[in-house]
Amino acid sequence: MNPTLEAVALRTTFADAGGARIAALDRVDARFLPGQLSVIVGPSGSGKSTLLHALAGIVVPEEGRVLFGDDDLSALDEGRRDAWRLTHCGMVFQDFRLIDELDALANTLLPAQFTHLRMPAVLRQRAQSLLAEFGVPARSGPVARLSRGEQQRVALARALLLDPPVLLADEATASLDADNGQRIANALLAVARAGKTVIAVTHDDRVSALADQRLTLKTGRVVVPEEVQP
Repeated sequence: MNPTLEAVALRTTFADAGGARIAALDRVDARFLPGQLSVIVGPSGSGKSTLLHALAGIVVPEEGRVLFGDDDLSALDEGRRDAWRLTHCGMVFQDFRLIDELDALANTLLPAQFTHLRMPAVLRQRAQSLLAEFGVPARSGPVARLSRGEQQRVALARALLLDPPVLLADEATASLDADNGQRIANALLAVARAGKTVIAVTHDDRVSALADQRLTLKTGRVVVPEEVQP
């Protein structure tokens, strides 16, 4: 069983135009279990993406801790957080962060470039299988020529390439039509049911409807932690 990912009294702030400090996260507590699909919901500007980035070790909280089992991510230096994220956490960002000049297959294989001088055949095959599952041609020219929906699916395939125990997705269905949106929502649930910790920031009712846990944020605070009833 994979460890639990947990936020403990997280607080982060940012400076407004006048220099005043405003809380992006205000003592947020949350637990995310392996085998469950959790969604983070709330209005724009409520701290959803900030929480996701804190859970990934991209944002370091000013107060509180991010725990993954016995590991305190918030106590690690930047290099060790990067190493943890590479091996433990797949991410789908709102802006995808693909390399426009590369094709879908090359983008999907990018995480493995950090650890392999020569690409193992098994990873190449996994990348091709993930792209086929999400309906994206592996060799389709530069990803800049793909639709936003196709780019989003490439980003999800890339996040899953190394089979990480944690998957964090920021609006993973936002650019997709109804059929493909439901396909990705079902894929997120399937990843969770395979024993992974899946956390999705979303405004999409299709994703929320499948969730085991909903966490609602408003102005940086948890207002409705909710276990979804069957």
